[in-house]
Amino acid sequence: MFEFIYGVKQLEVWVYLIDTFQKTPHEYVFLLAKTRAPNKIEKIFLGARAFLAQVYLIFITNYFPWLTIVVVFPIAAGSFIFLFPHRGNKVIRWYSICICLIDLLLTTYAFCYHFQLDDPLIQLTENYKWIHFFDFYWRLGIDGLSIGPILLTGFITTLATLAAQPVTREYRLFYFLMLAMYSGQIGPFSSRDILLFFIMWELELIPVYLLLSMWGGKKRLYSATKFILYTAGASIFLLMGILGIGLYGSNEPTLNFETLTNQSYPAALEIIFYTAFLLAFAVKSPIIPLHTWLPDTHGEAHYSTCMLLAGILLKMGAYGLVRINMEFFSHAHSIFCPWLMILGSIQIIYAASTSFGQRNLKKRIAYSSVSHMGFIILGISSISDTGLNGAILQIISHGFIGAALFFLAGTSYDRLRLLYLDEMGGMAIPMPKIFTIFTILSMASLALPGMSGFVAELIVFWGIITSQKYLFMMKILITFGTAIGMILTPIYLLSILRQMFYGYKFFNTPNSYFFDSGPRELFISISILIPVIGIGIYPDFIFSFSVDKVEAILSNF
Repeated sequence: MFEFIYGVKQLEVWVYLIDTFQKTPHEYVFLLAKTRAPNKIEKIFLGARAFLAQVYLIFITNYFPWLTIVVVFPIAAGSFIFLFPHRGNKVIRWYSICICLIDLLLTTYAFCYHFQLDDPLIQLTENYKWIHFFDFYWRLGIDGLSIGPILLTGFITTLATLAAQPVTREYRLFYFLMLAMYSGQIGPFSSRDILLFFIMWELELIPVYLLLSMWGGKKRLYSATKFILYTAGASIFLLMGILGIGLYGSNEPTLNFETLTNQSYPAALEIIFYTAFLLAFAVKSPIIPLHTWLPDTHGEAHYSTCMLLAGILLKMGAYGLVRINMEFFSHAHSIFCPWLMILGSIQIIYAASTSFGQRNLKKRIAYSSVSHMGFIILGISSISDTGLNGAILQIISHGFIGAALFFLAGTSYDRLRLLYLDEMGGMAIPMPKIFTIFTILSMASLALPGMSGFVAELIVFWGIITSQKYLFMMKILITFGTAIGMILTPIYLLSILRQMFYGYKFFNTPNSYFFDSGPRELFISISILIPVIGIGIYPDFIFSFSVDKVEAILSNF
């Protein structure tokens, strides 16, 4: 046996033994000592080989803590920023970008080699006891519903960190908060413990408040206060719902997602829980009339922060609606669906009509996010495979489009120092690159064929039409109301292009100060434009993640 172990296949033998019998290296040394009494040096040598075999085994299997590393790495590495010498922000900027890029590559590698697309169950599971007092676990895992938002988070956060190059004031704290947001954004998508879900959600909101209050516009304190009040109120409802379902039916809290999914509730109690979570996610999404914080926040925040808000934060509310409201409370969801369907149609019309009265460019774009959330609500409330898949595709699609539009709006502000549309005009001639990219992405937002927005909205409509939940007259009314909103959407988006790039008044800016898009702006814009067009041409790439999970969710209805 010893000759074989020391041979060519010794590492494979150790891996086989450890994987088969699940013993520790010290136990193997003890067993080998019974067969042959090795000396002290041989014991150390054998123990080291067994340990390396265990490490190798863990690394090539799903037991390696990929998700923990992906979640913890950005904020842990960002903490070292404060140890850097004070020699400008160039080193810290590129350090932060490298951290984001490394984390994105780790995420992509883990998902490509360790995630099975045809498995609707939770994968890459990690379960570590954290607080013994009340049975609180560090419990992570992903499925087809969360893999898309996690990859979107890594991609948009990396580009937003690159877009934050003009920030020079308190840059150490700024980039640390960006990396902290990275960890806080991935956390809710990968959490399999509902209390951990809440903690990660709050971790993401604190950096947003600080970024808004310290690097915002003239009315940043008002916007930051409004943001924190709305989100704090939503967090109260979220925590009440978590404690309610966690404590129901047992003396000890039950916080595991899998356990809570299979738990049944009385009809009245289920409706109460559903309402609490709906109010919480309605603020985060946002859903009217709890949306008023969004335009104010976008109007004052730095455009790198706006990219994270539009691309990721708003999508967390929609994710929560599917993950908790649909999976936990299927009966209550079927009751609320017709009202959500009506609310989604009203939201599309309201956001499209309200945007006309906005003079601020970023506020007008913010209302497009509110309008697109209406399509997500329609897909979630359709209770059909097609509609829910369309809603998930809309989450990913508008994540890219919203982030790109706010980046281009911020880039224009860096050139002109103007945000009000009636003060802008004539930008198309001196800024042809920004004009071209802004026009293309505006077309994507208003669902031009060939873009991701068109495919997502088309599939949502098809899901409504083919749904077995609603009568024919209800489908006609919802389709007609939504069509009105879709007609208004290109009108206000094209009015932005007219006022911003053509207009009736040319701005007076010295030629020495003014310049068109540089390499950084072009790289970020093209990096977002490629997936927008790619998803529009081949949407099955996103559907391959979610189709099995969607079927599993709708099997409860």
